[in-house]
Amino acid sequence: MRVATVERNTKETRIKGRIDLDGSGAGEIATGIGFLDHMLEQLARHSMCDISLKAKGDLHIDFHHTTEDTGYVIGEAVAKALGDRAGIQRYGSAMIPMDETLTRVSLDCSNRPYLVWKVNFSRPKLGEMDTELFKEWFQAFAQSAGVTLHVENLYGENNHHIVESCFKGLARALRQAVEIDPRRAGAVPSTKGTLSGSLKC
Repeated sequence: MRVATVERNTKETRIKGRIDLDGSGAGEIATGIGFLDHMLEQLARHSMCDISLKAKGDLHIDFHHTTEDTGYVIGEAVAKALGDRAGIQRYGSAMIPMDETLTRVSLDCSNRPYLVWKVNFSRPKLGEMDTELFKEWFQAFAQSAGVTLHVENLYGENNHHIVESCFKGLARALRQAVEIDPRRAGAVPSTKGTLSGSLKC
């Protein structure tokens, strides 16, 4: 069972999240931020991971802490559910079109966190949410999941489409990367024999 539950309790947020890497794409999300809920539901649906997440944060200040910390919680849950990462495909990539928008996402479950973010927005906000917070979410996710993550919006005009294509791209790349490869016979997908933050390849 590749399932994990993570809780994060600070003075700024209280969050509990659960992920099942071999689920059906069900999402039960409640962060208090409507647009973020919508994006995390997309992440669950298109990754085929079951994700449940409930967050209480200091939204009276702004959305920063809640957005960032949900990235940490979901990422940590992915890392815990993967365990030693034996038998997985390891790599995943996706090209996601949404009307006028096209976004490319590539991912390596390397246990070496790194984010390359090449996404620009033409507006500072989507509804009440600052568009700069999306990078914060992806950075937190990559850090705590232990993944190398490249997100590049190749072109697009509609900011909603740009953000949504990033989350859907992550979902499809993650689905591919965490799938069990029957040809590996449970081996760790690295010539080093382990996927550790201090070892390469």
